[in-house]
Amino acid sequence: MATGLLAADVALAIIPYATLGLGFLVGYLAQRSGFCSIGGFRDLLLFKQTRLFFGYMALIASAFVSYWIFSMILPAAFNNFYWAASQTTNVFTPIPGSIPGVKVSAWIFLAIIGGFGMGFIGVLLGGCPLRQCVMGSEGNLKSLFFFLGLCVGAVIYHAFLLNIVKTWLNAIFLV
Repeated sequence: MATGLLAADVALAIIPYATLGLGFLVGYLAQRSGFCSIGGFRDLLLFKQTRLFFGYMALIASAFVSYWIFSMILPAAFNNFYWAASQTTNVFTPIPGSIPGVKVSAWIFLAIIGGFGMGFIGVLLGGCPLRQCVMGSEGNLKSLFFFLGLCVGAVIYHAFLLNIVKTWLNAIFLV
């Protein structure tokens, strides 16, 4: 019994360092490759260059493959996560990211609006938030201020506006 508990403690101690190492690896690859999801579509549509677009497609393919591999390794965690979390914390529901009583079509509509806004702002700024973060770490002040504004906006939204938006969505899109 102590062996299983010891293995769990070791795994919990390794997770922060593995996450930090993975973050360094992703940051290094993003900086060296110039990866940008918005830039990939921009270059494909305007200049007929496919280098960044193929990088974006490789990211999507690796996400599918890694999800498939990890769901085989940890099937219970992938199958029961949302249900278990909804039973204990009332934060998650069986449909990931949804609010109880809100139709899924409302989330699709809001995701489309958010996607258009993200694309518009990304084209004006010259890249997606990942690219802005990389360019800010390279010394681009415009990108650094964008990234800081993104962080401040997320804090303001979660601290003050999240409950207002939940109430608004429940009032408009009740099942």
